[in-house]
Amino acid sequence: MSDQRLGDLIDDYCPRCKLLLNHAVASIMEDQVVKVICKTCYTEHAYRHGEGGKKKTPAGVTLFQQVLANAAPSEEPPAAVPTEGTAPAKKKRAAAPARYITRHATPPRKK
Repeated sequence: MSDQRLGDLIDDYCPRCKLLLNHAVASIMEDQVVKVICKTCYTEHAYRHGEGGKKKTPAGVTLFQQVLANAAPSEEPPAAVPTEGTAPAKKKRAAAPARYITRHATPPRKK
């Protein structure tokens, strides 16, 4: 006889949240959990035995080796050389000083 009952909490992979989270048992057949409900997003789905969403890595390859394989050597592009017939780059204007806006009524000006 299974030790799981309806409503018991178990960990499972949620395909909607894409995380391993708490789930409530929703359906049991032949002493096996069949369906669960995610306690975070309340999605009902088949029991996945905590598996899913993981990419299978080749045997013997560590995470560090995967990162190194994906990292491309950073080459800085050569400095842009102006060619004849192109306009020189425009200079940026200095920022205008900040304006302070108040919401209070101002007294009328004296003449």
